[in-house]
Amino acid sequence: MKRTYFSSFNLSPEQFALCLNKCLKGKALRQGKQVHAVLLGTGIDMTVWSLNSKLVGMYASCGDMRSAKTVFDKIQKPNVFALNWMVFASAFNGNYEEAVGYFSLMQELGITGNKFSFSIVLKACLGLMELNMGKQVHAMVYKMGFENDASVGNAMIDVYCKCGSMCYARKVFDKMTKRDVACWTSMISGYFSVGNTELAVVLFERMKSEGVEPNEFTWNAMIVGFARCGDTNGAFLLFSRMRREGCVPDLVAWNAIISGFAQSQHTSEALEMFRDMIISGIKPNQVTITGLLPVCGLMGSIHTGLGIHGLIFRMGVDINAFVACALVDMYSKCGGLKNARRVFDGVRKKNVPLWNVMIGCYGKHGIVDSSLQLFERMEEEGMQVNEVTLVCVLSACSHSGLIERGLKIFSSMKERYGIEATKEHYACVVDLLCRSGKMEEAYEVVKGMPMEITESIAVAFFSGCKIHGRRDLAKLMADNILKMELKRPGGFVTLSNIFAAYGEWEEVQSVRKVMKEKQVHKSPGFSWFEKRD
Repeated sequence: MKRTYFSSFNLSPEQFALCLNKCLKGKALRQGKQVHAVLLGTGIDMTVWSLNSKLVGMYASCGDMRSAKTVFDKIQKPNVFALNWMVFASAFNGNYEEAVGYFSLMQELGITGNKFSFSIVLKACLGLMELNMGKQVHAMVYKMGFENDASVGNAMIDVYCKCGSMCYARKVFDKMTKRDVACWTSMISGYFSVGNTELAVVLFERMKSEGVEPNEFTWNAMIVGFARCGDTNGAFLLFSRMRREGCVPDLVAWNAIISGFAQSQHTSEALEMFRDMIISGIKPNQVTITGLLPVCGLMGSIHTGLGIHGLIFRMGVDINAFVACALVDMYSKCGGLKNARRVFDGVRKKNVPLWNVMIGCYGKHGIVDSSLQLFERMEEEGMQVNEVTLVCVLSACSHSGLIERGLKIFSSMKERYGIEATKEHYACVVDLLCRSGKMEEAYEVVKGMPMEITESIAVAFFSGCKIHGRRDLAKLMADNILKMELKRPGGFVTLSNIFAAYGEWEEVQSVRKVMKEKQVHKSPGFSWFEKRD
């Protein structure tokens, strides 16, 4: 039998503890297992020097949660070190409920947590988006006197900001006697997330006046905040100021402003910043490309998309499933179906979103056979169908008039795929029935929906009534529609047009009055096309 590296040494418990600490810090799982094996062979009391807790920490640090749990479950009286590691490792792996469970166990055992305990359980509360749970932990933090600790305070601010409770976040922030740059950045990001640009700017300036220098994360938060709310001038000014104050924009900063402009549909600014980034010598990564490609779809410019795609190859950017997803979506919106399929076929490890976007691409362009073939192939290859997949397939059936196929998929969603029908699925089915002239069936589906009628469902139903001359069904549905809080004009306008077609001007005025009261306005139409050579 092969002897382990440690078997020839007669180590003391203290030396074993030092070895385990080194394995923990170096994430050396193999060596840690060797130490564990030797420990078991020596018969040393595992409670001495808290060796059992150090084993838990070593396994958790190395990501071996199964072994960490096995060792932890054998400890009769776990200390705060072992519990903290179980909370941290569970939260790090996305098992937030489990992390909160270990923290609760700490309270049940009467073990006093430290600042590390609170900062990591607050991250678990954030992962669960549990505001009330965060408040309960906050009360414990206050009782234990850790409210002024920067790491704990920042974790509390983060929970409150991302759960939309800016008032509580600001109270925590204002009570802190020592604020680090992370606390300031979290508050600034929080204000941007709720659209309060003015307070974000005030805090940014106050931060500098109090002697706390913004780091790259702070600058990025400011730039992307302005860009996403559509303030192109503010974003440009901040970006220039960042350079003037000696902070060189890194790839994260460039990505922030490019994606911000793209998300706010400022297409020319996004492309201009991308060109400037290339000229400045910064190489784009996958985040850059996925953030920029939607611009080409918004513009309908396949030439720009082809140029970016070519640049990806020249610069050696890896086309993973996420980049491929953005490329397929771009080509789909620009009408380049062959290019979209080439990208799809070129990816070895396809994820579900990539399958979805390719299925949806064919469906939108009326190539339904290819869409359904891909759906079948997706199932054959063992990919997990999700809600979006079924929306894409049902939409394809709707565009092609495949009533029986669409209704069969819809009726088998829960039983076959374990997916509850959402408003998007109902919208597809209503559209499918209306396009096929089955208005009574569509009316029954809308009436039997377990949720409120949406804008897209209203538009589909009333459009079907208009096309197939079913004013009677439109009037039956009108009372429900006029009571709804629709924000877009589509359903109202179609209903108004139906009444106008039959000369029912009082009904038209009634619809217009409701639109005025709800401040729903119809924007003038426009067209946008790309000139081809």
